[in-house]
Amino acid sequence: MLSGTLSARAYSFFDTLAWIACLNLLWIAFTLLGVGVLGAGPATAAAQILVRKRASGEAAPLLRSFAAAYFRNFGRANILALPVLAVAAVLVLNWNYFSAGAGVLPQLLAAGIFVSAIFLAGAACYLFPMYARYELPLARYLLMSPRFAVRHLAGTVILLFVSGAVLYASSVLPGLIPFFSVGAWLFLTGWLCDRFFTANDESVAAAAGLDPEVLDRQPVLRGASAA
Repeated sequence: MLSGTLSARAYSFFDTLAWIACLNLLWIAFTLLGVGVLGAGPATAAAQILVRKRASGEAAPLLRSFAAAYFRNFGRANILALPVLAVAAVLVLNWNYFSAGAGVLPQLLAAGIFVSAIFLAGAACYLFPMYARYELPLARYLLMSPRFAVRHLAGTVILLFVSGAVLYASSVLPGLIPFFSVGAWLFLTGWLCDRFFTANDESVAAAAGLDPEVLDRQPVLRGASAA
């Protein structure tokens, strides 16, 4: 009995590892298909949609489902991703400029930009998992993801830690990048966000006497109205 349980767990672990590796390769391939900048958003959206399906126990053919989600969400995902990429680029350029400056003021500005970049990274971790789970107008995703990041600081810290760990592992072992790095980050952050959203929805539903399944279409933050 114990041997069978260990075998099942080992099979599940290696099956998940292989799934993550395939997801990683698909994300890279479809990002390149969209010439990088225009492919990253749709590839991330497709990946998070599949991560959510896997987290809920729904089996789906990986390549066909990824391709379908990629092309179906190409325009909408770019509308979400491009503003985030633009803000990130501005922050990086400004940090490089001010961090190289002499004096207290440039260093203070560089520190403020660094803190803003961390907040942007935390909010971005929620953006596409939220897109994969909820049905909202596009602007609401850009508004709700930073609000969720602020209201659920413990979860945001966990997501940032996971992101930092993946970046560190990739810098130490660059060979992970083409096979596991992006796929592992997408899987871990997507799985964690799905748990965070579920916990939030159940808490809100219990407080308001609502059906939690309703909030799969319209999320409500604790202490906030639906508007």
